[in-house]
Amino acid sequence: MTDQLSADDWIAQGLKALARRGFTALKAEPLAKAMGVSRGSFYWHFADLSAFHAAVLKRWREVAAEQIIADVEAGTGDDPLRTLLRRAFVARLDLERAVRNWAAFDPTAQAAVRAIDRRRLDYVQGLIEKHGLTPAQARTRAQILYWTFLGFALSKPELPAPRLHKLVEDLLQMVVSR
Repeated sequence: MTDQLSADDWIAQGLKALARRGFTALKAEPLAKAMGVSRGSFYWHFADLSAFHAAVLKRWREVAAEQIIADVEAGTGDDPLRTLLRRAFVARLDLERAVRNWAAFDPTAQAAVRAIDRRRLDYVQGLIEKHGLTPAQARTRAQILYWTFLGFALSKPELPAPRLHKLVEDLLQMVVSR
């Protein structure tokens, strides 16, 4: 790589490092070394490590919530809740685990996790309400569904695809049944 890196290049490398090695890898020197550049390039784009961390967390929110929601909303044909569940339960969740681990040690990461949790819960509640459940029922089921997702994400289960698809369908039926 050349020294002509953009802030987006650094953020992308930061997300990769975070997913692979955890939040302690989010430092200018090891990232620069991995990218084959000096850390001067890092400081050209970010005032300090805190600014970089904030940018990484912002991008995580974009890829882990906003882009997924946009993709689900753009989809046609299938039930959006089913689409979301299929996507969530087959995704690689290394980054999800890494950010949540980071949040246990860092107030800024913790605030980002709380914000994304709220955004996801609100979105899932809306999808459940479209199945005819009351807002109170939808909120409760969205919370239970989200806890299920988090347990899945943190436990890294190894399930064959047919079994996983069956579980997703069963989960969907439990959530939307009246």
